[in-house]
Amino acid sequence: MTATEHRLLVHNGTFAMLAPSGDITGTPGTTTPDGLFSRDTRHLSRWQLTLDGRAPTILVAAPEPDQSCEPAAAVLTPRGSREEPPACTLFREQAVVDGVLTERIRVVSNQGAAPIRLSLTVDADFADQMELRSPHHAYPRPDAARSAVTRADGVEFHYRRGPGWHARTVVTADPAPAETVAAGTAEGDATAHRLSWLLEPSPHGTVELRLRAAALPHGAPETGQAGAAYDGRDPAAIRSELAAAREKFVAAEPCPSRRTARPELARACEQGLADLAGLCVTVPGPDGAPLRVPGAGVPWFLTLFGRDSLLTSFFALPYRPELAEATLLALAATQAETADPERVAEPGKIVHEVRNGELAAFGQVPYGRYYGSVDSTPLFLVLLGAYAEQQGAAGMELARRLEPQARAAVRWMFAHGGLDDLGYLAYRPDEGGLANQNWKDSPGAICAADGTLPTGAVMVAEAQGYAYDALCRTAELARTAWGDPGYAGGLERAAAGLRERFGADFWLPDRGFPPLALDETGRRMDALASDAGHLLWSGILGQRRGETVGRRLLEPDFFSGWGVRTLAAGQRAYHPLSYHRGSVWPQDNALIALGLARYSLRAEAARLTEGLLAAAAHHGYRLPEVLAGYSRAEHPAPVPYPHACSPQAWAAATPLALVTALEGGR
Repeated sequence: MTATEHRLLVHNGTFAMLAPSGDITGTPGTTTPDGLFSRDTRHLSRWQLTLDGRAPTILVAAPEPDQSCEPAAAVLTPRGSREEPPACTLFREQAVVDGVLTERIRVVSNQGAAPIRLSLTVDADFADQMELRSPHHAYPRPDAARSAVTRADGVEFHYRRGPGWHARTVVTADPAPAETVAAGTAEGDATAHRLSWLLEPSPHGTVELRLRAAALPHGAPETGQAGAAYDGRDPAAIRSELAAAREKFVAAEPCPSRRTARPELARACEQGLADLAGLCVTVPGPDGAPLRVPGAGVPWFLTLFGRDSLLTSFFALPYRPELAEATLLALAATQAETADPERVAEPGKIVHEVRNGELAAFGQVPYGRYYGSVDSTPLFLVLLGAYAEQQGAAGMELARRLEPQARAAVRWMFAHGGLDDLGYLAYRPDEGGLANQNWKDSPGAICAADGTLPTGAVMVAEAQGYAYDALCRTAELARTAWGDPGYAGGLERAAAGLRERFGADFWLPDRGFPPLALDETGRRMDALASDAGHLLWSGILGQRRGETVGRRLLEPDFFSGWGVRTLAAGQRAYHPLSYHRGSVWPQDNALIALGLARYSLRAEAARLTEGLLAAAAHHGYRLPEVLAGYSRAEHPAPVPYPHACSPQAWAAATPLALVTALEGGR
């Protein structure tokens, strides 16, 4: 643990990123922004404590919580020396719950009665997460204004834009501050205020200070309702209640950690489920009822994501099927009904991501409801089919309820997705959004072995596998749940045709491996990439080719010892610190493991699992979003990817998929 590490507290769509002392500085240009965030908006940009006008000394840094919903605690003192030890010690506890950062500070006198002036500088810049991710991109804000209003027990921060947008942060304290004064020194923190108390503990006595910062995003309940169920409770009490709920979720049957004899896999499953409990966000379903779905990850993606939420729910399906049900309903509620080129929306398409921040609301970024994903729609059908197969009567009921959405998704694959025109699912790079619209969505991720980029429409290999699986599973639904054998037969014929075309077009005979993609000219993007492992999961490859691909993925240029690289080493395009051109992604490897199991490559699945678990052990059994691609033989510990999100939902669910794979499932 270093003094530069941040600490994360997250609950139900709100998270706080804090310094080891418990402070928030709002320092620009950091990889991981600190602050209190809710609905894509930073509601606290400063939360800085001083003692007699100086930053305190950290005796014990706020520890990384064992689980994502537990509070952090720090031990602080005024500055002292051997000859003049500090007169008091501060014990600082914090927790986040239902949109509120709550804090308890205990000031303990170490000897005599010495008054101490404690101050807290607070501010809310209401920055949109999109601008924090792109600090060099300026977004104009006409008719926008920030203001601060003092109150007897604290201060309120307001942000208004035009006649309709109003976000707030309400900071209150008990006891009320003795003084509240403006403390802004520049345009960026012009609304900052300093709250001060003169504390006078008796000799060896204790005084307490309780603080509350409520994030009230645009459209949130009126002031005072956020976190109201936890009012009056200190962070320890909140910790106990949230921990009990988390443990109930982790220990519920069927419990994946009890289905493995590997202690390290059991620990990774428990950590993963605990992280999933913290990452769930509340979104509306088709009838407006609230649903709890996996948000993609912290800090940038704590919202509903089509691909991420679907794959997370698929991995968790044998153990926590309620996540799949909620995800399917939430995505059905946001399925596109009309065409909107700015959002890459077409009838029947499943959403890529949903954003609630200011920039999305005012159309300055396209991500309010953004549909730039070639694979969310077939994955929606895959998860629906898997849920129906595994959940019996309840699964059939949901399949019947979502029949209109499922049929619309199939129509999209043919009419808009490319199956009719090109024979494959395809996308065109979106100038206003994502350069690539498969899971490797970074610029340059889809390429040839020498780094050459595709021309025109892009047909990535793994999306064809998803489409094949979606057609097969939906055909089964049509027969068993919808009573439409004619429709089922049409889907089965389409699936067979896709598989035959794929076998001819997506194969490099001289390499014995599928290309990463085709472009609109028919040129094969001949990079050897991990996406081939997804083809094992979907079953589009024949047995002989599947075995060849599966074994190839465990050779040293692909397998780093921690996992399969996104791009095999030795190619010109390979870069071990690239986001998608040489790194190692746990979720990518989870799909590969499930695919290896499908093709009965049990030794390879076990070897892959061992590497992932060894990596997890170096991270407290919490797998990060992505690791660098450096070899385990060269480095005794996995090299972190510098911008990885952690926790991230599909990485958290990866150990659950590994249990399934080792049992021979898919």
